[in-house]
Amino acid sequence: MDRSQRLLSMLVALQANRQMTAAELAEEFGVSTRTVLRDVETLAAAEVPVVAQRGRYGGITLLVGAEIDVGRLTNSEAEVLELIGVDLPRARKLGIEAAARSAARKLTGRRRMPSATHGDTQLPLTEVVSIDNSAWFAPDEPSEVAALTRDIRRGRSLSIEYRSSGHLTTRSRTVEPYGVLSRGGRWYLIADTAGQPRMFALSRLTGWTVLADDRSTRPGVSLADVIRELAVALEGRHELIVTADLDADREDLARRILGSRLLSAIRTDNPETVRITVGFDQLDGVRQLLQFGDHFEVVDPPEARALIERLAAMITDRHRDQDLARQADRTASGGGSALPRAVAGGLSR
Repeated sequence: MDRSQRLLSMLVALQANRQMTAAELAEEFGVSTRTVLRDVETLAAAEVPVVAQRGRYGGITLLVGAEIDVGRLTNSEAEVLELIGVDLPRARKLGIEAAARSAARKLTGRRRMPSATHGDTQLPLTEVVSIDNSAWFAPDEPSEVAALTRDIRRGRSLSIEYRSSGHLTTRSRTVEPYGVLSRGGRWYLIADTAGQPRMFALSRLTGWTVLADDRSTRPGVSLADVIRELAVALEGRHELIVTADLDADREDLARRILGSRLLSAIRTDNPETVRITVGFDQLDGVRQLLQFGDHFEVVDPPEARALIERLAAMITDRHRDQDLARQADRTASGGGSALPRAVAGGLSR
């Protein structure tokens, strides 16, 4: 970022925050605090109403009532907004597609400012980068996102009907909503329940009612704060570390399936095997490894190995019983005598 662009960006930051410390500005723009103070002197010399105050409660301040026109976009800023700033599919779900399309037209119809670099032949970002935030093989998400967002913006508590994962029935609960989150192709309601942050998948949210009381979210905590809190809690819980040997040609698949749960993958003396360590928040999470079929073996801890053994036996028994039942049905209908009549009769009962 050249100096002129940094000065403009500094004004944008100060107009948004009114006061920032020199250290905060230095970190944001990747320069020293001395450079920030020199920039402030340059702005003040240009009669921009910005001042620097020393002391414990000091900082760089844009004077109250000063409104500086910082709306002009640089070429790179416009390219970034064209590339990632207008997500029409999500805007459609939120019920703001018209505004999103209007913004997109303004960006694409904007006259490109001359490049400061002579002979610049770089292709536009939008020609060489494509971003699709939808997940592979993701089912269609519910279309109530726009209605839910409108109700959240009323600033009230909600009573929701929600089915927790692994449960067959819904139950009512009162939540204090912060907003909605779109991540990995799925939508979530972010809210506090009894003062604790929760994330509710909209695919399991069957209904909601806006209550009369104003929402009671935690003071000073934003939607972005809660999302970060939930992400750290979800992705950082590795109370059980499982070691397993995996067929080497399944390592790429393991990275896609396990994501951040895959803590390490180390080659062994056997070139056909890789030793992996996986973090789970509870023993039952080991079931995820069954997706690798007969291409893995749990080495440690013993309780994880024992669980896989029990699950494999249950799967085997279930499939064996179904095969026996089908053979019994064929025998009873005269289709063959693969089973003794007594066994067939016992299965049919």
